[in-house]
Amino acid sequence: MTENVNEITEDQELTSYTSESANTPVTEEVTERPPLTQSGQAVGRRKRAIARVRLIPGTGSWKINGRDLDTYFPNKLHQQEVNDPFRVLELTGAYDVVALVHGGGPSGQAGAVRLGVARALNEIDRENNRGPLKKAGFLTRDARAVERKKAGLKKARKAPQYSKR
Repeated sequence: MTENVNEITEDQELTSYTSESANTPVTEEVTERPPLTQSGQAVGRRKRAIARVRLIPGTGSWKINGRDLDTYFPNKLHQQEVNDPFRVLELTGAYDVVALVHGGGPSGQAGAVRLGVARALNEIDRENNRGPLKKAGFLTRDARAVERKKAGLKKARKAPQYSKR
């Protein structure tokens, strides 16, 4: 029986090893984005910071507590973090952002603004925006917060030193 199998394989030359059937043309449906005429608003939170964000179709200007993005967040990392939802959706410069932020420090405020922008973009067009934003992790609230101080300890976890005598 093994001789028959060897004869068959010698007669037929296999050019490729695949388990797929014949090639069928795959056509992807490209959905057109609706024109950017709808505005949106959302609230973002991180640590102790709360940001109320409004997106208005425009030229891409930022106003955070009445100041520009560069003056409110001088750190380039915070500017990049805030712009990430627009970069993922390739909408840089499509919306004007007006944000009111209070509480927390610069890092927490940048995270709050990012979550607010992502939620507002999700609200504007769920079909096209939700998938990429969710995959990038922009719709998830970072629930980490400052731990409270416990009784008998110096800080939240720092205990007094143990003494032998």
